[in-house]
Parts: sequence; C-alpha cells; structure tokens
Amino acid sequence: MGIDDIKKTFFSIFLFIIIITTFSKARTISITPLYEGDVILSFGDSLTYGHGAKRKQSYPSILGKDIDYKIINSSKNGETSSKGFKRLKKVLKKYPDIKLLILCEGGNDILRQKPIPKLKSNLKKMIHLAKEKGIDVLLVAVPYKEGYIIDDLPIYKEIAEEEGVPLLSNTLGRILSNKSLKSDRIHPNAKGYNQMAKDIYQKMKKVGWI
Repeated sequence: MGIDDIKKTFFSIFLFIIIITTFSKARTISITPLYEGDVILSFGDSLTYGHGAKRKQSYPSILGKDIDYKIINSSKNGETSSKGFKRLKKVLKKYPDIKLLILCEGGNDILRQKPIPKLKSNLKKMIHLAKEKGIDVLLVAVPYKEGYIIDDLPIYKEIAEEEGVPLLSNTLGRILSNKSLKSDRIHPNAKGYNQMAKDIYQKMKKVGWI
C-alpha cells in the first residue's frame, strides 16, 4: 500500500467518524398529542409576560383563546436563564399535570452578554427537567442583533437537534425586524404578540400536539 493509499484510508476513516458523530448528536423528536383540558406551561421572561402590551395581550393569553387547553403564564421580567432554571424547578412541582412546556428564555442573557455556553447549558437543563417528568417541550428561538440583521441565536437550533425537541424559529426575529410589530427594540407590541401566538399555534398543529 502506497503513501497515497494510506492517506486516502485515513481520510475515509476520519470522514466516517465525523458523519457518525454528527448524526449521533441529533435525536428523534417524539411528541404526545394533547387532549382537551390538558395543561400547557408558557415559561420565560418578559417576552412571555407580555411586556410592551397589556397582560391579556401576551402570547399565552391570546393562544388560550384559540385552543381548548389550560395555559399557565409563568414569566418574570428581566430573568436570566440561570434564574429561570431555578424557578422552573419550583413551577414544575407546583403544577404536576403539565403536558407541554413552551420555553422562551435567554433574551436577557444575550442583552447582558452572559456566556453563550452557559445559556445553552441552562436551556438544556430546563428541557431535561421537563423530560424527566414526561413533559413535551416546544423551544422558542430568541434572536440577537448583528449590525442591521436580527436573527435567531444559533444555539437554539443546536439544542433542538441535540435534545430532540421541536423549535419555533424565525418568529421573534421577524417580529422584532418589523417596526409595526414591536413596542421597543426588544419587545413586541400587541400585534407582535398576536403574531407570536399564531406562529406557536401553527407550530403545535404541524408537530401534532393539536
């Protein structure tokens, strides 16, 4: 076997390892359809609370009008993912009948320039908490701004693939790129939250929860 053949063999082995590693990180998405009266937990910071609009105009409130499920809005303005992880433990104990967690957290980590690996770790730990209790998760991607472009922070797609959970992508970035849909540079207005609720509803239908 010549030098070129050895190089080709090692390259093939290396490529095979890369492919196997990549596919091993992605998990199959498994969901359980919801039934009338099931409990949904909308968990997050000001984007879930409805900052920039009236509380009744928050996306969980609007979503609750369209579906026959009980929706709990558990949110805290200014919350970071570290505090959110601690709070989620208590909330899941308080509401043992939750079937679906809609998780929208991380905006304050981004604004305060907290370490992105730590944000990713906290979000994954929140998903693990839910899964341990048999709760499905819908992860909502939070955007960041780079120059004039507002786009989803890449870790949300990574987390969704690694944890096997559905991801609502491009919704908040699209809303916050439209002046008519936001109350300030980081929060939707009533119309924006209404669009957010519509996108979540459509995602729930597409995935098979409803």
